[in-house]
Amino acid sequence: MEFTQIRLLVTDFGAVYRFYRDVLGLKPQFEAEGGPYAKFTAGPGQAGIALQDRAQMAGVLERLGAEPTGHRALVVLRVDDLNAAHSELASRGAEFLQGPAPMGERIRAAHLADPEGNVIELQEWLALRDQPDSASATASASASSSAPE
Repeated sequence: MEFTQIRLLVTDFGAVYRFYRDVLGLKPQFEAEGGPYAKFTAGPGQAGIALQDRAQMAGVLERLGAEPTGHRALVVLRVDDLNAAHSELASRGAEFLQGPAPMGERIRAAHLADPEGNVIELQEWLALRDQPDSASATASASASSSAPE
């Protein structure tokens, strides 16, 4: 078995497509703003986020008894510099639910939602699990590299 993508079922395909392409800056495999399917990747060799028009899955959704709506998925994207990513996405119109903040000792995160209510978490890794002493060194280096000159 091979993991290929997370697929979000959406109602307003065009709005969600533009959000992932224009606001988050993910690259679509092909232009498909009109739907009913699109896949985005952050870079070569990475699994992707796919969008599918919810109407195409109506038969499957009916078997669930209730059509799921937003807040059913959490998309996690890793970034090298959370403050820079936060500023860039805010300048493109992203409205954050929570700005950059610590999430334990090893991660900083910020949260926003796409037009259908799916939550997106941007993560900056401060230290790898097998390098427990590097958190403070990485945080110090990050702070000094973002300080004004």
